[in-house]
Amino acid sequence: MSQDFSARLNERPEGWPQVMGITITKATADEVRGELIVGPQHLQPYGVVHGGVHCGLIETLASIGAALFALPRGQSVVGLENSTSFVRAVRAGAKLHAVSTPITRGRKTQVWEARVLDDKEQIVAMGRVRLLCLDADQELAGEQVRGPLHPPVE
Repeated sequence: MSQDFSARLNERPEGWPQVMGITITKATADEVRGELIVGPQHLQPYGVVHGGVHCGLIETLASIGAALFALPRGQSVVGLENSTSFVRAVRAGAKLHAVSTPITRGRKTQVWEARVLDDKEQIVAMGRVRLLCLDADQELAGEQVRGPLHPPVE
């Protein structure tokens, strides 16, 4: 069984998942789960969850899973493509949970899929994320990649 990194990820004081109120409930190289309670910060003008929230939740979970698979190989990952479909509108107060699993995990790219469900287990969004695997000596935006699961810099 894969080690679960959810507690370590939830300890981060900053970042998009923390600002959005996402709690990672499981984080392994084979499956990542998360949840959030919809609040006013998640809504678009019609009073339903903004599509970017679904996209971001899906990409966050896929990226965590892909990173957990890539890190033992000395790699990091970055998103290349996110294709999200919005299935059902959701309003404030709803509790959403999502699960992401790999479709393919290659040497240079990975593809992960995810489903976002409401508290009635109805699919509200689903998507796929394609990620690039970066070797340890590669830079991203002019710097070495550092993240919550990388070893500390000495």
